[in-house]
Amino acid sequence: MKKRDLKELFAKLDIEPKQQELYRQALTHSSYAHEHNLGNFAHNERLEFLGDAVLELAISEELFQRYPQLPEGKLTRFRAALVCEETLSQQAKKLTLGNYLLLGKGEAASGGRQRPSLLADAFEALLGALYLDLGFEQVKIVVRKFFAPFLANIKKGAPVTDYKTLLQEYTQAKLAATPDYTIISESGPDHAKEFVAQLSVKGKVLAEGSGHSKKEAEQEAARIAYNNLIK
Repeated sequence: MKKRDLKELFAKLDIEPKQQELYRQALTHSSYAHEHNLGNFAHNERLEFLGDAVLELAISEELFQRYPQLPEGKLTRFRAALVCEETLSQQAKKLTLGNYLLLGKGEAASGGRQRPSLLADAFEALLGALYLDLGFEQVKIVVRKFFAPFLANIKKGAPVTDYKTLLQEYTQAKLAATPDYTIISESGPDHAKEFVAQLSVKGKVLAEGSGHSKKEAEQEAARIAYNNLIK
């Protein structure tokens, strides 16, 4: 695939870059660099390393400032959910990063442009490039913009990562179908109910999940099914 103009990507990020080659490197996979003999450090792995640290700090600061009432343990769990592979690959898809990636022929042919792990890595590398180019304040602005729905979910008490939405997007794209949820059991006293949800697609059972509410059980079933499907 030919190198794409990055103007559209910069517009989505709402930035005016000074060093465009940093962003190009952030979108260069090691398979492409090796295939084209670009050298050991021409791909995005070092920028990914930096971006991972920058993102974690940006999210930590945002959570710390927004939720002064939350203890350290909850802040840590929320941060882990916000910087996990599923969430980062969603951000990459919002930016259509797969369309900009420079991949080796084999990686491209095996579906690398849609692979969650590869997209998550590229998103982190992009933040690493942004940090080097425009500084941490600009990184925080971008992170705040793209993670706003997840941060809002924390305030509402909703799941940080909405696996039901993730799974529905996946099954609609890959299987042309939407998941069905059935509560198959309910036990325990009123103050400590335990529900079990069964999830199926096109009549095939993919997972079961449990929780203290029907929604929680459905989310758990969706999480299990989604993680199994994207392996």
